[in-house]
Amino acid sequence: MLFINTRPKARATELSFALQQAGIQVLELPLLELEPCAWSTALQSLYLQLPQASCIVVVSPSAVEFGMAGLQQSGLTLQDLQALQWIAVGEKTAQALAAYGIQSHVPEVETSEGMLQIPLLQNLSSSSCIAFWRGQGGRQFMMENLQQQGVSILNFILYQRRCPTQTMKNFEQVVAQLQQHQSYSVLISSEASWLNWLALMQTHPALFAHGHFMVLGERLFQLLFKAQAQQHLAFHLHLLSDLSTETILQCLRAMPRNA
Repeated sequence: MLFINTRPKARATELSFALQQAGIQVLELPLLELEPCAWSTALQSLYLQLPQASCIVVVSPSAVEFGMAGLQQSGLTLQDLQALQWIAVGEKTAQALAAYGIQSHVPEVETSEGMLQIPLLQNLSSSSCIAFWRGQGGRQFMMENLQQQGVSILNFILYQRRCPTQTMKNFEQVVAQLQQHQSYSVLISSEASWLNWLALMQTHPALFAHGHFMVLGERLFQLLFKAQAQQHLAFHLHLLSDLSTETILQCLRAMPRNA
């Protein structure tokens, strides 16, 4: 089976190498690339309010990178934020924060639902203020859930997602490869990556029937499940609890041998 690694280019290499070592054919096809948002007075204002927040939720290693760059541009330092708690969406994000000397809370399950189970967020008062360092479109479910509890949100949109130009340019070659395989598997780690895949496959709906979609988290799984019915698409769905190499390998090994 052909495995399509859709992770951003900088994060794809380790997974691709491990799967290839396990004898799995891998095609790297990033569905997302990130670019920082332009500096604005709105961002400056958010940073100046940051010392009054209870904690900062950081949704990705990229959010660490762009968030720290913005912090420097705002004129604040980490010393100004020493009273805050930090929450990282997963171990990779926690490692990126640790490079700045920051210890963070990490959920057991690396999804928005998993993050909401962190004791720090379970015990918030309605007067709390939480900052989100995120990309455009990311973690809205988590913010909406907290706002319903009366929590104030500082919403830092630090970067934008888009489908890489090279991916769009080369996709007909990818289609040719898919047509040569009895089946293929695709890693879908976000709603944005799923929407980009749908757009790319718009003129090749028959190829969905050969696809095994490995989806991160229950909410995203349900999104694809609904898409099957609404758009009359036939494909196989597999739920991932996290994006670790071992979890992905286990999922691939559990697929039917003739898939």
